[in-house]
Amino acid sequence: MLAPLTTDTLTVGVAELVARDPDLAALRARVGTPPLWARPHGFGTLVHIILEQQVSLASARAAYDRLRAAVDPLSPDRFLALDDALLKAIGFSRQKIGYARALAQAILCGELDLDALPYLADDTVREQLLARKGIGPWSAEIYLLMALGRADAWPAGDLALAIAAQEVKGLATRPDPATLTAVAEPWRPWRAVAARLLWQHYLTTPRRGRHSAPPQEDTLA
Repeated sequence: MLAPLTTDTLTVGVAELVARDPDLAALRARVGTPPLWARPHGFGTLVHIILEQQVSLASARAAYDRLRAAVDPLSPDRFLALDDALLKAIGFSRQKIGYARALAQAILCGELDLDALPYLADDTVREQLLARKGIGPWSAEIYLLMALGRADAWPAGDLALAIAAQEVKGLATRPDPATLTAVAEPWRPWRAVAARLLWQHYLTTPRRGRHSAPPQEDTLA
């Protein structure tokens, strides 16, 4: 298994980043070491990420909590037993019902082996997740970052991350995913640590319309 980030290695990554980037050093002095924001590895987290696509995290969290109340433990076969009417009442759109059902079916038929992902390289995980309908680059990176704890995952389409990077780096405009990827290039192999620092900035900076917690996909990307 590839070693996921821990509180200790997160601290190491923060130290390396602040030593090479004055803007991150100033940010670290203000916000401290960020949380891991870790999530469990597995089907439930992928469904939660699907629910988070293009909506507020509070809304997605509420829908996910309703799902867990309806079926616990949550597994692919138990999810497929839920009818569309119930899933819509829980908070799934028609499109997201299709995505989550396709994911559950892929797991059950062996097209996607979630238990193998922690042992695979980042690019291989991306390839396997991106092959699934409804799992795009943002969703795959969030899973790598939060569920697998990969140190260099970078969700370049994340809205909160782009806003924070613009503010911390003093950019004239909010960076698009390609620009955000270029901004983060010097932070390798700790881009997921830099993301946590930037999310901490986003959460601790007063702003209107802020979501309750990162991440949040940029629906304009």
